Amino acid sequence: MKRTTAWLTTAAALAGLAACTSSGSADRPAQEAPATPAPAALPALRTAERATERARSARVSSTTVMGTQLSLTADGVLGWRDGLRGSLVIDYTGGTAAETMRGLGVTSMEARYLSDAYYARMGETFAAKTGGKHWLRYAYDDLKALGGGAELADQMRSTTPDQSVRLLLDSDDVRALGRESVHGRRTTHYSGTVAVGQVTDTELRQRLQDADVTAETVDIWINDKDLLVKKVERTSTANGTVTQTAHYSDYGVKVAVRRPPAADTEDFKNLLSQSSTNPT
Repeated sequence: MKRTTAWLTTAAALAGLAACTSSGSADRPAQEAPATPAPAALPALRTAERATERARSARVSSTTVMGTQLSLTADGVLGWRDGLRGSLVIDYTGGTAAETMRGLGVTSMEARYLSDAYYARMGETFAAKTGGKHWLRYAYDDLKALGGGAELADQMRSTTPDQSVRLLLDSDDVRALGRESVHGRRTTHYSGTVAVGQVTDTELRQRLQDADVTAETVDIWINDKDLLVKKVERTSTANGTVTQTAHYSDYGVKVAVRRPPAADTEDFKNLLSQSSTNPT
């Protein structure tokens, strides 16, 4: 039980973060506005990329659907001034993984992202199996020792909302679809499809390739302050399609994340070691 919960928590924390900060998109509407030629859209996207990156923090709300495996929502605040920091409340809403977690007494968790590790707060059922400890600590350096862990750790430490804008800048068919309302505010909708081989950011391209991503469809909405306020992404992978939607607000919000008490924290590395020698 401990080992299963630990691994599913890793997947959920990454999926929740990815929905808020980087790649996945939804189907485009059946009736699209006349497309603006790609060259005309690029200056606005470059401005939005810079404005979003400079904002340094935002309040986020997202949903992720990973086929029949997992669906979840994530809400909280994230900052990216000096590496990623933030806190998200992640709720399991469907899929086989969510059913497994519910069977283990876990329907939601709080994930805290710090510079060296992220922490996941589990439920009472899990705490009863770990000497009463409610938090799991995942050091990024420890994750690198796992299969695919290096890419997972790098993604957690380096992803920011402006990566969605950056992906569109690498699209051959990016276009402006016109003005639309998002939560009552006027925005401009941009859309495009990106083949992973087209991604110019070397590290981002490598992470996508390591995750077996073949292509991404990206839709973003930019407000009149040149800030990203919504993204919807669909990611095609060797294992199926991942759809992610995120809304951003309160840019510049204060992000204060505390490290959980050591006495109430179990280390992921130690937990795996214990479960391999004495599974429960």
